Amino acid sequence: MLSVAERLAEACRGSPERRAWLERLPEAVRELQNRWSLSLGVPFEGDEISCSWVASAVRRDGSPAVLKLGMPHMEAADEIEALRFWDGEPSVRLLESDSGLNAMLLERCEPGTTLRERPEPEQDEILAGLFRRLWRRPAAPHSFRPLSAMTRHWTEETMAAASRWPDARLVEEGLRLFDELSRASPDDALLATDLHAGNVLRALREPWLVIDPKPFVGDRAYDATQHLRNCRERMLAAPQETIRRFADLLEVDAERVRLWMLARSAGEPRDVWNGGSMALARALA
Repeated sequence: MLSVAERLAEACRGSPERRAWLERLPEAVRELQNRWSLSLGVPFEGDEISCSWVASAVRRDGSPAVLKLGMPHMEAADEIEALRFWDGEPSVRLLESDSGLNAMLLERCEPGTTLRERPEPEQDEILAGLFRRLWRRPAAPHSFRPLSAMTRHWTEETMAAASRWPDARLVEEGLRLFDELSRASPDDALLATDLHAGNVLRALREPWLVIDPKPFVGDRAYDATQHLRNCRERMLAAPQETIRRFADLLEVDAERVRLWMLARSAGEPRDVWNGGSMALARALA
């Protein structure tokens, strides 16, 4: 019987499409194991494993790898294409892929510890260097979606939950900013959108490599937000100073980062609009 991380199983329960994917998962893993001649280790567990089934692997030639199959996920739909585009600079390398199964055989990061083990100011500096290398504009024509596709998707979900808004004025301002900030610009680049210290691993080929991108083309300032949202104590204690420091390292406009943080704190869909997110929205408004 195939072992599945609890958070991944939980993420699949509420969606018929994801439940069907989970039911097909054992067969898909067996198919890929045979096709790519893999010896598989124990699947990864932990809080980070919520959107994909992931296991260490050894290829026929003895080289280490990681097998990853992603569940249906709007934001991560183009992960394979993004890894192909970045080609290891500075992401993990894509060794094999199957778009139909949303399956990837990836370079294994060793020792694979996350950047979360470092102090947050050091995380800022390392992440800024990685972001500046990632931000390239794909040549036309390309298949990557604009950032506005994701913000529209979020807006629809948030509007459907209007009865649970804790502060209608703030939520409406967040939705307005989603529309305004996501408009296309000549300076737009391919974004990771979910890059934070937990998605950066210690490796041998380079000191740190990026994993788990959720790619969209859009405003570089947006890419600052996921890391900053994970720095909750700093953001609540000194939001403007924390944003300014990271924006300066990224070489992006701090005011746009502030507005994106306000938009996400107030307007992003969630099961519960908790006090922390709304407190941050009020601090940034």
